[in-house]
Amino acid sequence: MPYTYEGSAPMRPVSARELTPVSGPPVPVPDPDRLVHLQFRRFAGCPVCNLHVRSLTLRRAEIEAAGVREVLVFHSTAELLREHTAGFPFPFVADPGKLLYAEFGVGASPRALLDPRAWLPMLRGMLRSSVAVARRLERSPSVNPAGGRTGLPADFLIAPDGTIIARKYGRHIYDQWSVDEILARSEGGQTYGRSAGTSPNSGR
Repeated sequence: MPYTYEGSAPMRPVSARELTPVSGPPVPVPDPDRLVHLQFRRFAGCPVCNLHVRSLTLRRAEIEAAGVREVLVFHSTAELLREHTAGFPFPFVADPGKLLYAEFGVGASPRALLDPRAWLPMLRGMLRSSVAVARRLERSPSVNPAGGRTGLPADFLIAPDGTIIARKYGRHIYDQWSVDEILARSEGGQTYGRSAGTSPNSGR
């Protein structure tokens, strides 16, 4: 049963597990000491995903100060993901079988690319990536990435007790929480973690 809403019913808590990133130690989800922002991205080297990850990197100190741990999931193999994520300060989890995607109800749709709101980020991402590849600062993404190109992003903010206190299912490839939205939801999440009986937010 995926972690989705049915009407107004809250989502069930996330069961404890350790996720193995492509580099670094295992990551506990939920984390007993802080909030986890579990976000689902697309394929390794995705130009649009790189735009977002770089925005997170620039404001990493603010995110950590808010008590949030970033964990990013991609539907690529660990070997390929490792080639595209060197130098980034977050744990990247490879899920080529899309088992976590299925568990959390994260899907794909042609609208991921066809939504007009996605076109400007796509152009920005491709231009930035083209320059970086030409300068040999990055590797080119696969022409036919495993899992396809129509994946939709998703965000989940998970409290130490496993409660999903906010979530967002993207409608196109660049429809995710901004850093400001992550910080705003983390404030409510810290309050939620200290206050019994608070209702989880939808995150929309």
